[in-house]
Amino acid sequence: MNSTMYLYSVQERYSDAFAKNFTVVLLAVIILSINGVFVLTFFRSSIFYNDPRYILYIHLVINDMLMVFISVILSVMAYLWQNVPLPFCVILLIIASTTHKNTPLTLAGMAVERYIAICKPLHHHQICTVRRTYILITLIWGVGVLPGLADLILLSIVRPLSVSSTATSCGASILYSSPYHEVQSRFMNGLYSSVVWVILVFTYCRVLIAARKATTDKSSAKKAQSTILLHGAQLLLCMLSYITAVIDKMFVPLAPVDRARLTFLNYLLTNILPRLLTPLIYGVRDKHFYKHMKALFSCRLYIVKVESIKE
Repeated sequence: MNSTMYLYSVQERYSDAFAKNFTVVLLAVIILSINGVFVLTFFRSSIFYNDPRYILYIHLVINDMLMVFISVILSVMAYLWQNVPLPFCVILLIIASTTHKNTPLTLAGMAVERYIAICKPLHHHQICTVRRTYILITLIWGVGVLPGLADLILLSIVRPLSVSSTATSCGASILYSSPYHEVQSRFMNGLYSSVVWVILVFTYCRVLIAARKATTDKSSAKKAQSTILLHGAQLLLCMLSYITAVIDKMFVPLAPVDRARLTFLNYLLTNILPRLLTPLIYGVRDKHFYKHMKALFSCRLYIVKVESIKE
């Protein structure tokens, strides 16, 4: 994820800078608020605590909330804080990179869970336990942090004296600007994307075969098939951030005068908005989760009405 895609020249008008920062912060507040509803529903309904499917889902939501929060901080800092201490900047970039990689890995884990539930139903409760789900989440974070640590190691090799002393503009494209970082980034993105897509295609094909062979529970198999397809759509949305730079190179030369606005719009469409759509689509689509969410807020509205009547 390129967190400094709208670091612009000093000639940019303050009004434009304010409008862009206001837009980013407003969208972040909306996304965090909506996703916060899903998190609240999960933690207020203990029935979800023992279901690996919902544990992985809420991990996806919380991870995306953290990613949006860090991304917006980096974006605002690009305007307001030009001399960021390098250790602090590196920490933010590692968190941003890790949460960015965690999303497709979590989607892959959710697809595998659905595959086991449909293709190995007798072993599902033995394989997909709550304990193993949390172990999987730990592994996801362990694997997700590797690219960020690799960037830090390369930085310490390329610029050894700057790691603890330099103040800089905080952005991946500025801090990790060596050819080694570019090669490492392409390799890691390609590796993670390939592995996740292989998992999604494999699980979808196996569930599709199971759906055709099923004689009794065809509806569950078809629902799982649709769910994995949805994971693929979510993954496509998340992977838009991988091609942000490519989109910039394609469209910015067509309107160089509006370079700043096009880059900013590209950032919103590829990095911010998908973090709202992916949890929203899945959370509202799941009837069980939606029912508890609706009941929770219906109850809250009823309490508010009763209190207002008493007053």
